Amino acid sequence: MHYEVTHPCIQHKLALIRDTRTGHKEFRELATEVTMLVCYEALKEIRVRDVDVETPLATARCRVIDEDIVVVPILRAGVGMLDGILALVPSARVGFVGLERNEETALPSTYYNKMPYQIRGGISIIVDPMLATGGSTNAAIDMLKSQGAERIVVVCIVTCADGLQAVEQAHPDVSVYAASVDPELNEKKYIVPGLGDAGDRLYGTI
Repeated sequence: MHYEVTHPCIQHKLALIRDTRTGHKEFRELATEVTMLVCYEALKEIRVRDVDVETPLATARCRVIDEDIVVVPILRAGVGMLDGILALVPSARVGFVGLERNEETALPSTYYNKMPYQIRGGISIIVDPMLATGGSTNAAIDMLKSQGAERIVVVCIVTCADGLQAVEQAHPDVSVYAASVDPELNEKKYIVPGLGDAGDRLYGTI
């Protein structure tokens, strides 16, 4: 299942982050802001518990988050979304997945994997700016499930129908949240119109 988060504030920032004139400093700032806003929607179903809090005037019945949250950026571009989520849920733990394309098989292979044990029983949020073919996302989901993760959400900035179909067929229990579902992939497997190479634009390596 997937959700396109179409709030006007997100769409305004999406227009700026797509713009080829946007430099890497502004791109990083916008990636953080868009991520925070999309995650606000993606985390609406997390578990909470009631607590009593003493205000200066009386006791208030409040609700606080009651489960472990693990954020898993896919290296390297996913790291550019990390600050946005941690600003929203600063108590979240962070795992990392490093994936690279195997030139012989054209499939993603893992070069780094470090996860906190709290992925078992908590909610894991995979972050990557672009969900294009779905190959890296599916590999990350497979990795998390093999280590005991049961509740997984994917948050991206831009995706497309091909990538969503690949993830939904392989993992129908995983929800994907995006600021935009773009029309297609080009022959180089870039999302069109997309926003270019997110890693290069984040880190100024163009």
